[in-house]
Amino acid sequence: MNIGEAAQASGVSAKMIRHYESIGLLPAAKRTASGYRVYGEQEVRMLQFIHRGRELGFPLEKIAELLALWRDQGRASADVRVLARQHIAELNRKIEELQAMKRTLETLAHSCHGDQRSDCPILDDLATH
Repeated sequence: MNIGEAAQASGVSAKMIRHYESIGLLPAAKRTASGYRVYGEQEVRMLQFIHRGRELGFPLEKIAELLALWRDQGRASADVRVLARQHIAELNRKIEELQAMKRTLETLAHSCHGDQRSDCPILDDLATH
């Protein structure tokens, strides 16, 4: 299939497919005599794998590690679990940061009069930090 068909089948845009190839996350596609990229079922499965990894928030570096583990039939599932748990810890850290930001913004929004006055605690806070 061509790049457009691979994009549609995998949920990954043609632009991202080219990017994944350029950084080595996806092997370079085979080419037709006229230079068009050609993809098979295996490449589409890899693209679906990458797409799902991105949906779960894995950075590209971790997706590369997961792809290597996926291809390695002799791998231990414990290795995959370690990567998943590390990612969970990172997500928990980000959630805590987002919750702290939310609390701060809620406090600032509550302290704002929201009327015609020019004084604004929200802007004051942004200007002082």
